[in-house]
Amino acid sequence: MQTPYTLSLPQAVISGPGCIHRLTELIQAEGKNNIALFADMGAMKSGSIDTVIRELEDAFETVTLVTNVPPEPEDRQVREIFEQVRDCGAEAIVAIGGGSVMDTTKIIAAMLTNPDYYDDLTDKEKIVNRGAPLFVAPTSAGTGSEATPNAIVLIPEKKLKVGVVHPYFLPYKVILDPELTRSLPQSVTAATGLDAFCHCIETYISRKTNPFARLFSLKGLELVSRYLRRAYANGNDMEARENMLLAAFYGGVAITASSTVAVHALSYPLGGSYRIPHGISNAILLPFVMRYNMDAIEDCVPAIAAAMGISGESLTVKQLGERVVEEIFSLCRDVKIPDSLKPFNVPAEDLEFLTISASEVHRLLDQNPKTMSLDDIRQIYRQLL
Repeated sequence: MQTPYTLSLPQAVISGPGCIHRLTELIQAEGKNNIALFADMGAMKSGSIDTVIRELEDAFETVTLVTNVPPEPEDRQVREIFEQVRDCGAEAIVAIGGGSVMDTTKIIAAMLTNPDYYDDLTDKEKIVNRGAPLFVAPTSAGTGSEATPNAIVLIPEKKLKVGVVHPYFLPYKVILDPELTRSLPQSVTAATGLDAFCHCIETYISRKTNPFARLFSLKGLELVSRYLRRAYANGNDMEARENMLLAAFYGGVAITASSTVAVHALSYPLGGSYRIPHGISNAILLPFVMRYNMDAIEDCVPAIAAAMGISGESLTVKQLGERVVEEIFSLCRDVKIPDSLKPFNVPAEDLEFLTISASEVHRLLDQNPKTMSLDDIRQIYRQLL
């Protein structure tokens, strides 16, 4: 018998081209006058949110604009950004950006109402009060942060990215506007899209999976398989952009109901030590981890294959599993993701450091469908190196 499972969602999700212009009315409906707006620098440079910023500045008494959230920030950098808004009197927080911007605002919203939550951002016990309402609009289609109570922060002294999970991190309202992703570079479209793909496939095979997670993860797999190549080839393809945003959101919902597994566990040291973008390290790892897990997930393979558009006629489950791995490699190749760590100059002598670091990510490894020993982890890294 399955243990009880939970699905937590934002209070509202608004989706469709141009819906970002409803942001002002959504905040005003909450009776807020002062806001802190965190905007992605890429979106600022492209000019894609200039009109939105003007709308907010015209509507609210005070708008504190923050544009210096770095990609995959360190805990120290999050504290420095917090100092910019500590005394601004923000009654609501707005995040228009990618995963790093959304994750940072989750943490800062909690810091504003929990004075003791400062020195150690991984100490969830210090979060006792709900933060200011958080309104998020992703500008990339991948992290799913808009749907999760998770925030990723880099801890340099540990050379590791850490996932901090707290129910108060779940965004209040979400806007999914594909127009915000129109100017995404091809490389970011690929990396974030494959991050969403990983979320969907990992949550489906996780030991914590359940009917809620599987409903969203399978639909997300289908959408990424159908639309990532199109979004990569033509950033102005709004049908592809919208469906990729939905896939990323579905992957985030699946994470909230389930969990990621060994792909993310082995990815964290790569991002923490070598600054390999999160989506790329996940994508490189995914086919190797799937191949390792295959004999433990045979019951999952037919549904995964079908969602990916792979016909299973006349194939054994083992053959179908091999086709799934081959298709993952093919998808990565088509969007210019490498199949090893060689382009990132990860030293072979760091193999043991990587192995030990990944083995300590128990929150995710414990949910992998097949138990991983140190040697199992070591062998996967060795293939990549």
